[in-house]
Amino acid sequence: MTRFTLLVALALASIASLHAQAVPPFQDDFPAGEFVQRRARVMDAIGAEAIAIVQGAAGVDGFKVFRQSNEFYYLTGLETPHAYLVLDGRTRRTTLYLTPRNEALERGTGAMWSAEDATAVMRLTGVDAVAPVGLLSRQTFGAMLRPPRPRLYVPFSPAEGEAQSRDELLAHQAGVAGDPWDGRPSREAHFLRLIEERYPALERRDLTPILDTLRSTKSEREIALIRKASVLAGLGILEAMKSTRPGVSEYQAAAAARFTFLANGARFEGYNPIAGGGTNAWMGHYSRNLDSLKAGDLVLMDYAPDLRYYTSDVTRMWPVNGTYTAAQRMLVTFILEYRTAFFRHIKAGVTPEEVLMLARRDMEPVLAKTRFAKEIYRKAAEEMLSFRGHLQHPVGMTVHDPGTIWGQPFREGQVFTVDPMMWIPDEKLYVRMEDTILVTTDGIENFTALLASTPDEIEAVMKQEGILSRVPRLP
Repeated sequence: MTRFTLLVALALASIASLHAQAVPPFQDDFPAGEFVQRRARVMDAIGAEAIAIVQGAAGVDGFKVFRQSNEFYYLTGLETPHAYLVLDGRTRRTTLYLTPRNEALERGTGAMWSAEDATAVMRLTGVDAVAPVGLLSRQTFGAMLRPPRPRLYVPFSPAEGEAQSRDELLAHQAGVAGDPWDGRPSREAHFLRLIEERYPALERRDLTPILDTLRSTKSEREIALIRKASVLAGLGILEAMKSTRPGVSEYQAAAAARFTFLANGARFEGYNPIAGGGTNAWMGHYSRNLDSLKAGDLVLMDYAPDLRYYTSDVTRMWPVNGTYTAAQRMLVTFILEYRTAFFRHIKAGVTPEEVLMLARRDMEPVLAKTRFAKEIYRKAAEEMLSFRGHLQHPVGMTVHDPGTIWGQPFREGQVFTVDPMMWIPDEKLYVRMEDTILVTTDGIENFTALLASTPDEIEAVMKQEGILSRVPRLP
């Protein structure tokens, strides 16, 4: 009887498990209404005589976790491969084209959204219709061939995926194009080529600038996610500080931060960690992270998670042995003074150029009274005050979000990085402290304010035991 009861319990548990996997996951950060509003703005931008098509990400090519492209997720919130979104400016209707159900695949990976889930997908995303992807050509392209032909908007830029930003994607694609034994187009370029070959009469326009403009100002829910991603980035870097000791490798320090990200629900990285010790920090995007950390050096860590499609951008520098030298302390303190000057002047309605001018003015008396350990440090500080790149790039779904902050007044809802930095070429020394901030009506919110930044704060953190010391090691 006991054995029979156990078998029944196991069978019921198995059925419950299958039932739990019968419905694919769907995000709960945004209501359907927010996606409806985003799509409506796209249709407003393309006009009443145009259609827009956005291609979702392809399926994974190995033992990987599928992650939707940012562009497609921004407009639908739907995570399923080989999907297409059509926004018809003429009828103001949106249609999702999804692949048919693949029961064999789902038995191994779990349920996935498919064309058969039309009712649920319409409810969750707010689209007007769902159809099999096989009908895309006939229902959309075929209808466009009848006069008057509408304009067709398609993103021309490469779609952003995990740990990707458009600037990096374009640089990669240039490398592929320059390889005489490769030269493959991006998936997006291939899609455009197919449209041109099959429907040459259609007038094609770039949807990318429209999507970039929409993404440049964040909604309250987007801001909440970036804020959480920033706090989590800070918690991870704090754990890396605690785990830093001479002899620890750069990638081990980064691993302490990565574990913190995973433990708090961030399944992906916003970008590969930069964890450069000593002169490795001189390389702006150093990411090999193979060297051992040495006493007397500073280590630079620039790292943030991808938390449900939103990220941050955070950097700190700390002494490997836990104590700044007098010269290191002076340089870091000067950097932080400059950061404070930027924070003081940024607000909606003020231009980046004005902020840069005001911050430089504030730093003139600081520069005059600072006693630098070496003359090359003073020269580096003076050159630092003439560099405009300390006000950096937008942050959002990618670490280098599309767009620029320059040439226009700051707007409430903008998110970008403040990243004062100093180069000392004679010593291959690069010093910086980076924070992600939100522009408000009368100032800023520093999303990474909880993260230790002053020398005293960082030294106090480094006295604590880090997770790395508790990890079992191979014999």
